[in-house]
Amino acid sequence: KVGPSARYIHMGLTSYDVVDTGLSMALRDAAGLIEGGLRELSARLRRLARAHRGTVTVARTHGVHAEPTSLGLKFAVHFDECRRNLERLGAAKRAIAVGKISGAVGNYAHLPPAIEGEVLRRLGLAAAPISTQVIQRDRHAAFLSVLAVLAGSLEALALEVRNLQRTEILELEEPFKAGQKGSSAMPHKRNPILSERICGLARVVRGYAATGLENIALWHERDLTNSSAERVILPDACIAVHYMLSLAVRVLDGLVVYPERMRRNLDATGGLVY
Repeated sequence: KVGPSARYIHMGLTSYDVVDTGLSMALRDAAGLIEGGLRELSARLRRLARAHRGTVTVARTHGVHAEPTSLGLKFAVHFDECRRNLERLGAAKRAIAVGKISGAVGNYAHLPPAIEGEVLRRLGLAAAPISTQVIQRDRHAAFLSVLAVLAGSLEALALEVRNLQRTEILELEEPFKAGQKGSSAMPHKRNPILSERICGLARVVRGYAATGLENIALWHERDLTNSSAERVILPDACIAVHYMLSLAVRVLDGLVVYPERMRRNLDATGGLVY
């Protein structure tokens, strides 16, 4: 398609000089989108923590009533976890934002490091200090592991909503649209389907992280066992986590709180003072 100039396009390059560098750019940008979603969620949790700092409820350990606490403190716990996830995600984004134009086995046999440095500077990437035919996959595994931890944090938040929406507890309830049905056979039900969806996707993201860890060990300067897996796990993990964040924001934006039910449940502890 390029014509006679095509003879120069691959001069000094191996395919993965282009492919891995482009992948790093895509993951860097995806991490930026995920950061944006995480900051949105963090803002919701901060607001709820402040709004409900005086909303008295009962804490549960082992699923059993423990002592009085506040609903705001529950939200503050998840807010603080968001802060740590932002720190981890920022570090993972910096670690993955590297490229390589070091040739077929990483020894700069045809192009000097100065060209690599200039090209990557224009692309907004750092140069991998040492590479083979590929950028080493510990970077990608760390990125996926951070996404898995973030997915686990979202699962923890969603699981709290699911548990507190149970009929016998009913202290919180995720949004339920007018005309929405809980079940084709039992349309009266209000099922926590958004929170359940978050919990289900967290399992998928954890599986992707496990595959990323398997991809670290390649034969010598590289083999292709990572490539086929990465075409699935890297885009899917980013999309899934970004979607989970949007679901979590949606749940919190429409969350229904039942303070009177909280007090009634607290009274059932046998006369704890609050």
